[in-house]
Amino acid sequence: MIPDSFIQDLLTRVDVADVVGRYVQLKKGGVNLLGLCPFHNEKSPSFTVSPTKQFYHCFGCGAHGSAITFLMEHTGASFPEAVRSLAGAVGMTVPEENRSPVQQAATARRKEEVSQHTQVLQKAQAHYVAQLRESPAAIRYLQQRGLTGQIAKTFGLGWATADRQSLGKVFQRYDDPILVESGLVIESEDGRRYDRFRERVMFPIRNVKGEIVGFGGRIIGKGEPKYLNSPETPVFSKGNELYGLFEARSAIRSEGCVIVVEGYMDVVGLAQLGVGNAVATLGTATTPMHIQKLLRASDRIVFSFDGDGAGRRAAWRALQTCLPLLRDDISIRFLFLPTEHDPDSYIREFGQEAFRACLSESDALSTFFLNELASRHKIKEVEGRSALVHEARPLLVQIPDITLKIQLQNELARLVQLTPEELSQLLARDVPHALPGLPVPGSNAGGMSAGVPQAPRRSSGITGSVPAGTASQSSASHIGMPSDEPGYLNIPDGVDYGSQVPDYSNADYSSPGPNKQGYARQGYTSQSYTGFDAGRGKKSWGRFGKREAPPGPGAIPTRRSVAPMARRLLRLLLSHPELVDQMGDQQLEVLERGPHLEMVRDLIVLAQSSGARHLGALIQAADPGGDLGVLMASVAADLMTQEVLPEPQKEWEDALRRIELESLRQEQGALIAQGENNLQLQQKYGELSQRIARLIRAIDTGKAS
Repeated sequence: MIPDSFIQDLLTRVDVADVVGRYVQLKKGGVNLLGLCPFHNEKSPSFTVSPTKQFYHCFGCGAHGSAITFLMEHTGASFPEAVRSLAGAVGMTVPEENRSPVQQAATARRKEEVSQHTQVLQKAQAHYVAQLRESPAAIRYLQQRGLTGQIAKTFGLGWATADRQSLGKVFQRYDDPILVESGLVIESEDGRRYDRFRERVMFPIRNVKGEIVGFGGRIIGKGEPKYLNSPETPVFSKGNELYGLFEARSAIRSEGCVIVVEGYMDVVGLAQLGVGNAVATLGTATTPMHIQKLLRASDRIVFSFDGDGAGRRAAWRALQTCLPLLRDDISIRFLFLPTEHDPDSYIREFGQEAFRACLSESDALSTFFLNELASRHKIKEVEGRSALVHEARPLLVQIPDITLKIQLQNELARLVQLTPEELSQLLARDVPHALPGLPVPGSNAGGMSAGVPQAPRRSSGITGSVPAGTASQSSASHIGMPSDEPGYLNIPDGVDYGSQVPDYSNADYSSPGPNKQGYARQGYTSQSYTGFDAGRGKKSWGRFGKREAPPGPGAIPTRRSVAPMARRLLRLLLSHPELVDQMGDQQLEVLERGPHLEMVRDLIVLAQSSGARHLGALIQAADPGGDLGVLMASVAADLMTQEVLPEPQKEWEDALRRIELESLRQEQGALIAQGENNLQLQQKYGELSQRIARLIRAIDTGKAS
């Protein structure tokens, strides 16, 4: 494991402009650099690199991140590979954290094993390609399927002959164990060996880096199975790989979506006919890893399976796999062609434009979800509608707490003739507990952000059909700073502000209880945001406080709210992370008392613990699925265009004075509400008045300067 401290040190030494500049031609555009986005096709530059903030952002497709992220997304490198590449470029040696000599030796053996498998598979691939040129029958089959030599070359198609030991001509040692381990050769019980693939068109399966990890073979005559895949090997797992993803990467970016089909020939056939953004699962059900890879490639996915019963069952399984990974900023749809067609045959008969029209009219995930459930039950009967709710409950529980889930529940409520409130109550009764070691559905899996535990999320207290905790960028409300506040920055809210927002100004943070507001309501003591930062010798929030009582079974974590003053502080911290170095105990205490400042405190913890001192480093340190990661993704465009403030420290101090001023006024209001008139209260009130007067003078002085 690479230490987080090393990653942050690396990002301070690496210039993101230099890294991006090796792959993208950049030119000066004000304080930033501009170029054509490498992640989607464009004619005018919208890809922007900030040397001061050390991150990149595309205003066209939304791609953004640090130097490490760029290498991973552009070259297909893994995280360790990207870190090692950058470290080598600046003369740094990547340390291994808490790894014994035995573990390091095991890692070295693993790398050597992967290298050997890759070399063997590549050698077999060259053999299969050469055999295709010598096979008239295979060439004739591909021509009958409408494939040209160019498309066969693009996908590296080959041919496995009928010879039982054809690979013996390629490898000097046919008895080498690596041939069995890589899935190329089968060894029978009596010790005899023979090639796994014979008389088949060969489809090399590549990983995201373009390395061959396995093969698929399609028989051209009679015989079973029609498709044969490599077995599970040290470098290949059907549940992890998608056929054609490497070849389709540029088309996916230009089309803005990825199409998931069932077979190799569908992928190759569609590419031949001008639809190059298709991929296929490898004869197995869609897995969570497949969905994650698809979402990294595009935020729009269309599953196009056969329209027969088997195709619909495969689509339903894919839908269920998608549920825990849904977000409001992605689109997942399902296309069902006529039963006599697959995507390849449909586009050949009706043309590319007709197929694209079908894609645009495909069913949204929510539509397929509701229609499929309705088809399984007699919804005209009370019992049928009840059974439908029973089947839907465990599926809905898997969906994170996003706007889509609320709208889906509302649609389901109409379908089963219930009010949204009634359905919500029914669904909340039997929320299943997670299995040991697994995250609760809808929660932030793992709950870690670059080694920093995530802060407890506070429920909005809103129930029923009100969309509490929406996380999408598109649906979140944007409440700006007042017109006299500098540097307005759009930051999405967790809930719609107004009368719905609970008031935490008089929250009791000392003891848990069902009738208390704030953190005490969820069972968190005041220790949750106190601690000591030994490395800096100052107070910080470590979020290691004890949790007195867990939330009830109906409590579902939500995206947290961002109030106007919190926006100002977040804007300052994201643009100037170095502000955390100047924070004294008094400032931290002010932030600790302020309501709606949880995310500000989280950001300070992240900056302090990670050592990040520019926006690119903060993006790298944050959990992309956590509140801070979502926040940074949503405001990347605004931050890119925002100029560096000349005196950020003064603006920070002014914001804290305003927070403290509001806190003191609330204390005064609490004294008045007590209704008592004794000397002690009068003295306390007078002290508060003096402090308020001093703060107002300081704020006015700051305005004048």
